[in-house]
Amino acid sequence: MTHDISTLTLEQKASLLSGQDFWMTKAIDEAGIPAIMLTDGPHGVRKQDGAADHLGINGALPSTCFPPAAAVGSSWDPEVAAQLGAAVGREALALGVSVVLGPGVNIKRSPLCGRNFEYYSEDPLLSGVLGAAHVAAMQEVGPGASVKHFAANNQEHERMRISADVDERTLREIYLPAFERVVKESAPATVMASYNKVNGVYASHNPWLLTDVLRGDWGFEGAVVSDWGAVSDRVAGVAAGMDLEMPGSGGTTDQQIVDAVRSGRLSEDAVDTAVRRVLALTELSREATGEFDVDAHHALARTLAADSVVLLKNDDDALPIRPTGRIAVIGAFALEPRFQGGGSSHLNPTRVDVPLDSIRERAAEHGIAVEHASGFALGEDPETDARRAEAVEVASRADVAIVFAGLSDSEESEGFDRTHLDLPRTQIDLIRAVAATSARTVVVLSNGGVVSLEGWHDDVDAVLEGWLLGQAGGAAIADVLFGVVNPSGHLAETIPLKLQDNPSWNNFPGEQGHVRYGEGVMVGYRHYETAGAAVRYPFGHGLSYTSFRTTKLDVASMSDDSVRVSVTAENTGSVAGKHVVQVYVASQAGPVRRPARELRAFTKVALEPGESRTVEFELDRRAFAYWDIELSTWVVPAGDYAIQIGENVSDIVAEESITLTGDTIVRVLTLDSTVGEWFAHPTVGPAIMQGLAGGMSAEQSAEAEANSDALRMVESMPMQQFLAFIGNAIPTETLEQLMALSAGEPANA
Repeated sequence: MTHDISTLTLEQKASLLSGQDFWMTKAIDEAGIPAIMLTDGPHGVRKQDGAADHLGINGALPSTCFPPAAAVGSSWDPEVAAQLGAAVGREALALGVSVVLGPGVNIKRSPLCGRNFEYYSEDPLLSGVLGAAHVAAMQEVGPGASVKHFAANNQEHERMRISADVDERTLREIYLPAFERVVKESAPATVMASYNKVNGVYASHNPWLLTDVLRGDWGFEGAVVSDWGAVSDRVAGVAAGMDLEMPGSGGTTDQQIVDAVRSGRLSEDAVDTAVRRVLALTELSREATGEFDVDAHHALARTLAADSVVLLKNDDDALPIRPTGRIAVIGAFALEPRFQGGGSSHLNPTRVDVPLDSIRERAAEHGIAVEHASGFALGEDPETDARRAEAVEVASRADVAIVFAGLSDSEESEGFDRTHLDLPRTQIDLIRAVAATSARTVVVLSNGGVVSLEGWHDDVDAVLEGWLLGQAGGAAIADVLFGVVNPSGHLAETIPLKLQDNPSWNNFPGEQGHVRYGEGVMVGYRHYETAGAAVRYPFGHGLSYTSFRTTKLDVASMSDDSVRVSVTAENTGSVAGKHVVQVYVASQAGPVRRPARELRAFTKVALEPGESRTVEFELDRRAFAYWDIELSTWVVPAGDYAIQIGENVSDIVAEESITLTGDTIVRVLTLDSTVGEWFAHPTVGPAIMQGLAGGMSAEQSAEAEANSDALRMVESMPMQQFLAFIGNAIPTETLEQLMALSAGEPANA
């Protein structure tokens, strides 16, 4: 729809480019322009009806708290993300919200990031597929989405001023692809510009990000909205493509825009373009329906949570719980569940399932007795020793002890990063003491970001990674513990042996206003696999109560731009389950260093006992490409590629090789090009060799071949310096002809 803005004054147009207050845009009644509401969040609607804030400090209307992205990422299931997105959309309509701020698709560069609970994965493909599914489903219901935080917003420390210093290849291959996929596949109504700088320029007025990449390369047609309070230069923001400033500035920045246009510092055309984008958002304006199905959404939250639980360890089939004996339930989180993160996404849930209550309900179905002990308290506690002793006593009387452990709100949240990965010491001591007494010990974790399992992992029989599971997480955990639901989650991020093994360790969280992404593309599993570093649990790991087998891998090139992959997954166990088929591509072809393998496709398949199913994937050229900084494009190098099927990134169970002709890349030579580049050039190199051979005797040729090491010594030297060393023996005219030849021009040009 085209909006006629010819009747609007410059002042009116400028006013539309910032909010009326914390959540509302401005209306112009006489022009028929309504105000709309934007509000958080990524896993539920946080509509505040009183004092407003962006950190979850003040209250909000009740809404369903669905599993946050850290859990959804472990589902490896776009259908889970889609069902969540659609439900959030329905609640947004009920509450009169036009744009929902989410999902977040930032990459988990470091496990220390305090906001990792709001992000899906350390992998851009997994993040992008889930984010795109969420956005498409929500916008199909009605409200617009705001995919965030664009871009390279991977920490909370100094997030409003830090400069993420990242080379373009790393941006294009790691930190931008999830946004790119969401934009291209799901056309979000808005993209949220992040607080931080990218290579020294604030994202909110970064023309390379907002115009060159987002709109130019990806074709984004929606509006760019600032993160709340992220605007540092409103005039530069409008010029760069940042359309809507939130929240409002009380008219201050509106006047700055007017003054800049009148002084000639800002084009009115740029203002008009931004206004039209903001007006397009007003088409999302809806009257609040006031109703959504609370019970149905709670039941959905339970289903989605159960699909996201990861069974990390299950020695001797400790789980599911046997329908006999006694159960000890231990830990403060069993009574006071932590099911969401702190900050702008913090919701007022419609209800909360308490894990202990849910376990008792399931146990009662089998006549199993359940006894509880707190074991520890959240926060300072002078009774720690007494609580631990009580827990050990309770565990000693049980056939299985279930310890609920994890991190409290004070230990991870939006606004600050963690400094370590460890569970609190009181919890580690409790787990070890219980494990030393109990016949079987199961640990259930509640945490938004990765925690270390060292110091207690080997002492227990089973570990469930529950992340933060939303308001129905307590019942979902009980469903998994008792085998009502077969766990099918897989890790969306690596669990390292120690924090110092993480590739960002030496460059996190930065210093003096800069954080250097020195690990480049070797983020998360890309580093661990390439370096051959041991981890506690690899990316993609997840156990089941059944077993699966992957067979009949077939790989075929369909064209120069795509490869077809088919594989058969079979449930070889005795219970129904869901299997995640993970497709990786491995290659060292090309002139740049590449990770040992990278996730390039995946799907989740539900299989009955004995059932098998063949699944197919089509890998496009991007699955084999790297970003060439010099050429500013994606390049597929010629060479051999391994198509690998993994139970996880470290456990490859099937592999086939394929040879690709790749792209023909001809680089234009200059005097700054190296000697090696001159000799390697497909046109110039042979011409040089022919010229050299024609002017040498047989003895000289033999001597040159014998001294091939000498060429290796100078091959990385720029041609200009090399020529100086040999007395400029090649005439300038000849060099110019060769450089013209490298550009595809006639040699005598």
